[in-house]
This record gives sequence, structure tokens and C-alpha cells, in this order.
Amino acid sequence: MTAPEPPRAAGGCPVAHGAAHSGGPAPYGGGPAPYGGGPAPYGGGLPVGVPLTPLYGQAVADDPHGLYARLRERYGPVAPIELEPGVEAWLVLGYGELLELTRNEALFSKDSRHWRVPAEGRLAPDSRLQPMTAWRPTLLNLDGAEHQRLRAAVSDTLSQIDHRQLRETTEAAANGLIDSWGPDGTADLIGQYARALPLLVSTQLVGLPTGSGPRMIELISHFVDSGPESVRAAGEFQGTLAELVRRRRTAPGADLTSWLLAHPAALTDEEAVHHLVVLMIAGNETCINWIGNTLRLLLTDRRFRATLTGGRLTVSDALEEVLWRDPPTQNFPGRWATGDTVLGGQYISAGDMLVLGLAAANADPAAQGASSAAQGSLGGNRAHLAWGAGRHVCPAQHPARIIVETAIETLLHRLPDLQLAVPSGELAWRPSPWSRALVALPVLYSAFTPPRPPAPERPAPAWTPSTPPAAPAPSQSGSTPSDATSTERTPGSAQPDRPSWWNSLVGWWSGR
Repeated sequence: MTAPEPPRAAGGCPVAHGAAHSGGPAPYGGGPAPYGGGPAPYGGGLPVGVPLTPLYGQAVADDPHGLYARLRERYGPVAPIELEPGVEAWLVLGYGELLELTRNEALFSKDSRHWRVPAEGRLAPDSRLQPMTAWRPTLLNLDGAEHQRLRAAVSDTLSQIDHRQLRETTEAAANGLIDSWGPDGTADLIGQYARALPLLVSTQLVGLPTGSGPRMIELISHFVDSGPESVRAAGEFQGTLAELVRRRRTAPGADLTSWLLAHPAALTDEEAVHHLVVLMIAGNETCINWIGNTLRLLLTDRRFRATLTGGRLTVSDALEEVLWRDPPTQNFPGRWATGDTVLGGQYISAGDMLVLGLAAANADPAAQGASSAAQGSLGGNRAHLAWGAGRHVCPAQHPARIIVETAIETLLHRLPDLQLAVPSGELAWRPSPWSRALVALPVLYSAFTPPRPPAPERPAPAWTPSTPPAAPAPSQSGSTPSDATSTERTPGSAQPDRPSWWNSLVGWWSGR
């Protein structure tokens, strides 16, 4: 692509700094009239005299799909937004444009040190954007050969997870959580299930003490919400993982941290810590939101639930539909322009930040098949962009899929008569620009099915470095709720024995 020469505002910079000094929206400018017929622009393509649309606060939580549709109608596939007062960016809404963005490393870098905003002193040291945009020595923030070195270390480490054991461990943890709920037939599927389950699994995966779970998920939530506590939470979160790396350098175990440190890529302690941050954020936040968003659809969308419980849709296919409709990460930062160019009809200036609008791109009418998502005809279509695209596509998607699929299957088997306890309109979303995450999902149930018999004891340790077996087919672990007769739940209901450490761990999590 040949970089164009867009007209410049006075001073040569397409971004005027009025917002940074006055607290109001900055007067941005740029080339030809934007797609969809907006105000006349100048300089960098951002409209003059029009407040930028905030990608933060309640607006992005209450109706993000409506917000993206309005932006698309007004600006086309690339829209100007504000990440916080005085901090501008582009939101890439188009499916094709997002693919172009993620496949052109030379023009759109993952290295946030290209970003003009901090270079111009317009990003405060305590900005809530810092945890999600600051440069770190990780596969997320590098291009080229260094990215490939670090990605190989992460991918090879993840490949040592025993997938069958991961499924069994997740199912045991899920059953333990369900068993811990009281006899009154009520539960919050976010706080008591979706938020707890991935942490019970991932803390064991990375080698963290089991008691660290609740604090870690609190820190992760602050981190990804870009809220007032995000900077402090990021520091504490990183400190906890730094201590884990120091321990595993001298006393390795059968866990992801030890395998990462032993990889031929020879990661430094700093690199290892930052990659554990990436793995914990991706592994937990993604799973939490994916579980929560799937369960919400089951409880609020009759067509979705009927096709799943009627056997016309497997759990695996249902999860793909959720990734199309409500991906756990709705927006992701980002890419930074290394030179002046054009994307989606908008002039992009060197140093501009571009945010990957994953949810918006999935809903792009121009994407083949995307328009059928609302009708549920996507089935097992995996052409969505929920995992990103290009060389930086998420390397942890398969372990995440095993955890989430097992979580949904186990819950449907155990509690086949789940009902939403409040009107669907009362469900609230966290005001995060990045995550699509429910605050709570209160439910009622009156019956349960006993858990499946436990798998025979295996002599191997919980996480065995080996070549991972193929993921079991959905039918091996039950893609739909069991047809077994439900019985009323009583305090004395018989349950098969599980390892005592699971019982004590789940009891501790539940406050018993």
C-alpha cells in the first residue's frame, strides 16, 4: 500500500491538542468527507468540532452493539473514538479492515512505543489505560523475529498441557462449586461459578498457591476494566507473579511457569513474568466472560436454548455462536500506525492508535455469513474474529475452549431446570471498553442430576508435559443435558468421592 499525503492542519500534526489543555473534546481533522456522510474533516481524518464518541463508561456497557452500529453508519468501517478524555484513537469496525490491520505488521505495529499520545505527554502516568496499552517485553507488544521467539515459547508451553486431564480437572472443580451452593435453589452464575471456575483451574496450571484465587480475580477485573484501580491492581498482580517466577527458578515443578522458564527461548525473569500476566489475563478473563455470555444466552434466548437442549446444536457449536454474537473480548488494543496511510476510507497518521473492534467486525454486514449470526445459522462457523487474526491470533484458545465447554456441559447436566431469577433487562454489564462481562447472573433451580462417576485414578501428576492428545469429541463428555431423571436436591444427596484437596479448596472458596 502506498502511503498517501493527507492534507495537514496548521503545525503539521493532524491532532490538535485542545482537549489536553481545556478538558473538552479535541478538534481533530482530516481528508475527504468520511464514509456515511459526516462533518467536513481536516488533517488526520477525525471530524472537526464534533465531540468524539467515548469508548468507556456506561454507554459501551449498556448497548455496545447499538453503539457500533451508529459509528458504522456515520463513519464507515473505521471510526474516531475517545478512550478517555483527551485521548483519541480509531475503532476498526469492518471485518475486512480488521483483517488488513492485523496482517500488515510493517504499517500497523503491535509496539505501543509508536503511540503519539504518551510521546506528546498526553497520557498521565496514572491513566487507567496504562495497564492495557503500556509496552512490555511480550509476544503481544513485539513484531517480527522477537515476536516469533516469544510466541514459540508460549505455544510450546501450552502444548504440554494434558487436555484430557484438563477436562477432568475442570469437571471436578465445576462439580465442587455446584455442590457448595446452599439448598435454597438460588445461585449467581457469575460470582459463584464463572468467576471461580477458571481460577480454580489456572492457579493450579501456573503453580500459584490455591488460596490466591479470589485476590487474583479481583486484580484481573480491575486490570481489564481500565477503571480507577487499574494501575494499582496491575502492580500487585505483576508482583505476585514475579514471586512465583523466583520460586520456580530454584524449585521447578510440573506447571506452566516451570515449563516456560525451561524453554529453549531462554526467557528472562522479566519476560517470564510478563508472559504469565498475559496467560492469566487471557486464560481467566476470556473464560469467565465466555461462560457468562453463553449462560446468559441460554437463559434469555429461547431459540438458542431450544436448539442446544434439543440436540440440534452441540455445546461446541453453541460456543462458536457466542463468539460471533457476544465475544468475551469486545475490543482489544491495539495497533499503532508506523506511517501515514488510509484504512477504511479514513486518513491514519503515523503514531495513531487503532483499536481492534472484535465484536463490531463480527457484526459487519459485509462479512460473509456474519449477518446470519442473529438468526443462529452459523453453527460451527469459526470465521469470527473473537481470537484476533494474523500472527498475533490468541495461542491459548484451545485450553480455553476445553475449560468453557466443560463448564457449560457440567452445569447443564447437573442443573437442567435453570431459570433466570430476574427480568433479563435488569442484568448489568461491567463498564469495560475491552471485556463483554456481566456483573451477575442470578438463577433459580429446583432439581439436580448427580455428577457423573469419577474417572479412574491416573498415576500421572495433574499436569504432565507430553504431546497433547486430540481434544475429545463433544459426545465423549456429553454435549447436551443428560436425560437422566432429575431428583429434588436434599442435603444428604449421595455424591461420588472426589479428591479431598478439591473439597477443601472449593469449601475455602465458598467460605465454608
